[in-house]
Amino acid sequence: MGELAELAERVALIDACVEPIARRPVDVTDPDWVRKMREGPHPLDEAGIRPEAEAALRDVLTRYEEGDDGVRADLRALLERRRWFGWATTLPLEPTPQGFRRRLLEMSVEDQGLDTRDMMVALNDLCGQARDAGVDIRPLLLDVAGLSSDVDKYGMGSTRHILLRAAGREPNGLW
Repeated sequence: MGELAELAERVALIDACVEPIARRPVDVTDPDWVRKMREGPHPLDEAGIRPEAEAALRDVLTRYEEGDDGVRADLRALLERRRWFGWATTLPLEPTPQGFRRRLLEMSVEDQGLDTRDMMVALNDLCGQARDAGVDIRPLLLDVAGLSSDVDKYGMGSTRHILLRAAGREPNGLW
């Protein structure tokens, strides 16, 4: 079995473990529902698979970064099929240029997820954190944009376009 096929199996297993948690109904009529969601365990911890999920994501990001356009397209398609993996799995943010670049790579491989607006809000927040940490994010945005998809999935621009647009914005805000 090839390395990508093995990685796809690992991601599928993690996806299957967190899907029941992701799909669990939330009683939004409960006045404490937001607090309960915030204070509850992280889905990866609840499923008992955080180390495996984070290791799989590291492998996805390494292959994404080192692969050619075809490999990157395959990895984006994998995360589109296994959306619960992407929903639950992220790596801790390190306030360094490498840490911010890794988070941008996560955004790139997730390719806007289910909603471009969520990606834009997360990107705006990430860029603000980078500025606060003294990181020059513009070269990182340009670098990761070069690895990103040109497909406009939801009519708001491709991931590449969004990252390039963010690189050209003033520090006062992206949108």
